[in-house]
Amino acid sequence: MNDASTLRSGKGHRDENFPVASWLIAPRHRGPILAFYNFVRTADDIADHATLPAAEKLALLDRLDAGLTGKDDSDAVAVRLRSEMTTHNLSPKHAQDLLAAFKLDVTKLRYRDWDDLIAYCALSAMPVGRFVCDVHGESRDCWPANDALCAALQIINHLQDCQEDYRNLDRVYIPQDMLAACGTTVEALDAPQASPQLLICLHRLAGHTERLLCESDDFPVLINDWRLGLEVSVINTLAHRLTHILMQRDPLSDRVHLSAPTVAGFTIAGILRGTSRRFGRRFSAASQKPGGAAASLLPHSASKTRVNALTGEKDRMRGFGPRSEISESSEPPHPNPLPSGEREVL
Repeated sequence: MNDASTLRSGKGHRDENFPVASWLIAPRHRGPILAFYNFVRTADDIADHATLPAAEKLALLDRLDAGLTGKDDSDAVAVRLRSEMTTHNLSPKHAQDLLAAFKLDVTKLRYRDWDDLIAYCALSAMPVGRFVCDVHGESRDCWPANDALCAALQIINHLQDCQEDYRNLDRVYIPQDMLAACGTTVEALDAPQASPQLLICLHRLAGHTERLLCESDDFPVLINDWRLGLEVSVINTLAHRLTHILMQRDPLSDRVHLSAPTVAGFTIAGILRGTSRRFGRRFSAASQKPGGAAASLLPHSASKTRVNALTGEKDRMRGFGPRSEISESSEPPHPNPLPSGEREVL
């Protein structure tokens, strides 16, 4: 078999829904993040290849795993990531979790319910953010918020690509019990536009995703690294915009991606929001401490304040999304109609 990179789709880090190692990230951290991205993108493209036999996909994914641990040097992306992990003393665990997810993509085509989907996201999405946090030396106290954000980003992508995934790969991430509760089936994804029943289902899933995304809203202020905190704020802001669009539009027939000007606008909004929240949190904490504002600006003091501010974050993430939430009576929370004129620019 040739180098796995020959099977790449051509998609790069600038083509993703959300920023990857953007200019907001400190240059010293971009190398390992981009090496991780290229490894993961290669593996993802293998799993999503339209004509490659399943057995060959699994063999290539196993070879990428061997490349991470130094047992095989056939694939440049694995060798590069292994080198970066050695240099920065990083574990291969996150990359290996993602490989496990891509193997599921080859062998598992349906998801039973919300819990089944979140279990998939625990392998396919959460490790991405955890790796970035590790590169920056962030505390594992960030992980519950990270996991909520990354899982939400993954499900946003599932909703945007639901028809393409079904038509090209017969893969459906929309939970089966949600489809059944709305009186529809996976075959409805092949229509030119969603039926009323399917549209209710897709909007309902987008609403649950928005709730999950809200669990990540404090993630930017949990992060010690200022620049990473701003990037996370941008990603969170873009994700909220997309969930609101997906709660209202039909991904089978409507545009459900953001245009470049809209991305730029929400990027600025995310930076401003992230900056104001970090300063606001620090000075709010300072007003309640004898040491005053100057003391709260010390990195260690600010970090402890931010971590303590999210009481019960782990429990909230762990308990999110019971099966009862996807009953027939469930409706997306606070639809937030699009502002006047925004439809034209998206």
